[in-house]
Amino acid sequence: MDRFQKIHGFTLLELMVVIAIIAIVSAGAVLVIPDSSQTDLDRDAQRLTALLDSARAQSRASGLSITWHPTNDGFKFEGLPQIKNTRTDAYEDLRPFPSKWLSTGTGADTATILTLGPEPILSKQEVVLNNAGRNIIISSDGLRPFAIGLNPESASKEPRSN
Repeated sequence: MDRFQKIHGFTLLELMVVIAIIAIVSAGAVLVIPDSSQTDLDRDAQRLTALLDSARAQSRASGLSITWHPTNDGFKFEGLPQIKNTRTDAYEDLRPFPSKWLSTGTGADTATILTLGPEPILSKQEVVLNNAGRNIIISSDGLRPFAIGLNPESASKEPRSN
């Protein structure tokens, strides 16, 4: 071999720069990927908000008092307008509402009961949903529709702006 033969390859510095770039890109990708339990909780909260507002509108239209309460395996709407099934002679909900969470980990305190009407102005109501140690509040001041708010832990920790 010739003493002055040119050696082809990468230097240690070039390899370290490439490894550093890969580490930065992969760390950024991990931060962008959403937490699935938070996504599940957000999705269940949005769905429940829409269901509560729909039931409240149905209560006002029918003049019936509709209540919502969580159960051990989901939730239940009671007092919905009913119609008699001519085949079975049993009464069924005119418009059946869902009774299960979208995520199996979502739940709420089973002692919570929400009254959805038929009065146009109700008392303030709220329910706290939880999933994998995370909480989110759904509430209404009694006049406006139900809305998703801050979770109770973060509401007390966030600084207030003046």
